[in-house]
Amino acid sequence: MPRTAEIIAVGSELLSGGVTNTNARFLSELLTAAGVDVLYHTAVGDDAPRLEAAVNAARRRAELLVFTGGLGPTYDDMTKTAVSAALDTPLVFHPEVAEEIQRYFDTVFHREMPACNLQQAYLPAGCTVFHNPVGTAPGCAFTAGGVTAVLLPGVPSECRYLAEHCLLPYLEQRHGQVIRSHDLRIFGLTEPQVQELLADLLHQEDDLTLAPFALPGEVSLHLSARADDEAACEARMAPLLAEVRRRLGGYLYGEDVSGLEEAVFRLCRDRHLTLSAAESCTGGLIAKRLTDLPGASQVFLGGVVSYTNGVKNHVLGVPASLLESYGAVSAPVARAMAMGIRVLTGSDLALSVTGLAGPDGDDRGNPVGTVFTALSAPEGTFVRRLTLGGGRERIRPLSAHHAFDLLRRYLTDQMTEGE
Repeated sequence: MPRTAEIIAVGSELLSGGVTNTNARFLSELLTAAGVDVLYHTAVGDDAPRLEAAVNAARRRAELLVFTGGLGPTYDDMTKTAVSAALDTPLVFHPEVAEEIQRYFDTVFHREMPACNLQQAYLPAGCTVFHNPVGTAPGCAFTAGGVTAVLLPGVPSECRYLAEHCLLPYLEQRHGQVIRSHDLRIFGLTEPQVQELLADLLHQEDDLTLAPFALPGEVSLHLSARADDEAACEARMAPLLAEVRRRLGGYLYGEDVSGLEEAVFRLCRDRHLTLSAAESCTGGLIAKRLTDLPGASQVFLGGVVSYTNGVKNHVLGVPASLLESYGAVSAPVARAMAMGIRVLTGSDLALSVTGLAGPDGDDRGNPVGTVFTALSAPEGTFVRRLTLGGGRERIRPLSAHHAFDLLRRYLTDQMTEGE
């Protein structure tokens, strides 16, 4: 299996700033977990000579070249042509791929397939085809010119699907072993703090890797192993995983979950508990993140975005006297909001958030970043006060993080002093 890789993203929109290259991060995580050292990220516009030059430069410094984007049917989709030319490999027509694209138009788009889409069925000779059931652009992998080239679609959902379901098995097959990994999620510690706690455990061997990655508002730890079978992989990871759990304690909120919202969703679902939310500064973000999860209705009953005092009072039942005495951004109001939405929906548990995301503070002297989140439960209502830095783009999602974390700690009997 290749030991080094370069990820080459193709598309002029990446260079103009119109699109963020999220594929590179995901692919780096996947390849690192598979034991492949990603040496370079490269972005190239829709220009064949420049793309060929990028291929020639990359093949001198990495064994695996992973390309994303430029596999569509339009005139500026030239990745296959340029990469094949640089690696002296002809493109050949794959009738079975053409049939798959036609079927996708018939069953998903319900319209006639344009003739230009047939060019997506031309792939490098001798390649392994990565069939794409979630789009029209197939991926592929082939070896030529002393390197292995992998072509993946630029659409993030398609790129992720083919990487997980095709690229990873392809690499495993070439190596003759299987690769298994766990994604460990941490909230309440920074990446440097995680590294300090786990310094002697962070390492990268041929068959075992543990590496941290900073995410917005949290930290992810990728643990992976390579062995002859899945059971051997799990056995190889087990002692390290146990020690990580011991050292991180309550900061480790989930394993193989997409985020805090999935962690609390699972906890509520397994306990047959329902949840609701009353939001102010987060503007429905808690509800959005919960309803992004399949099966959310098993847990989440509904929510209210109470952006004004009038809605807090008339819909949630927050007493006008509280709003007048303490202001909307206060512990008593956060508590009343959580209790109000719990009564309104009849849920077992309820979250609330009220705060100042900016750009200005309030007339009571509360600065931007002052946030209160509350949890109403049968035992009582718990409030967490936050002082967050940054602008709206950071304060709003981090406030939602804290609301979910408050609920998680309640459900796992890890409430901190003062909550």
